[in-house]
Amino acid sequence: MRFLGALRLIGICLLMVVTWQVQAWRYSSQLERQADVQVQAVLLQHQAEQKKRLALEQQLSASDQRHLQELSDAQHNQAALRDRLATADVRLSVLLDTSDPTNGCPMPATATSGSLVPAAPRARLDPAHAQRIIGITDDGDNALIALRACQAYVQAVTR
Repeated sequence: MRFLGALRLIGICLLMVVTWQVQAWRYSSQLERQADVQVQAVLLQHQAEQKKRLALEQQLSASDQRHLQELSDAQHNQAALRDRLATADVRLSVLLDTSDPTNGCPMPATATSGSLVPAAPRARLDPAHAQRIIGITDDGDNALIALRACQAYVQAVTR
């Protein structure tokens, strides 16, 4: 009887060990499946982030190209205007205030040559001064183009 009791005890112990081992295997496989699911989720999220980054890079590249073209066009137009000023093809002039008695030389408003409509008198600027004015407006145009490029960049990045 003692032998049967000991045998039964050994059987129960073996059954517990086998049950414990099976549970460990099941739990291990369950953990592996959960880890696989998490890895897949992280990979999908990483791919989505890469797609977003690539789309943003393409958008910024297109925006850069557009702004570079705009800057190039503005610089070309500015160079053409400077050339026209240098060759006396175009002259800059300013309106004179004929109503200001302190300017020392009141001028009557007369019709411009080739025009029947009376116009305010104008004075032509010295070519060197005209070139400086054009240079200042060139800098302002370039600054505005750069500002628009910066604003477009910030808007694209903060979306």
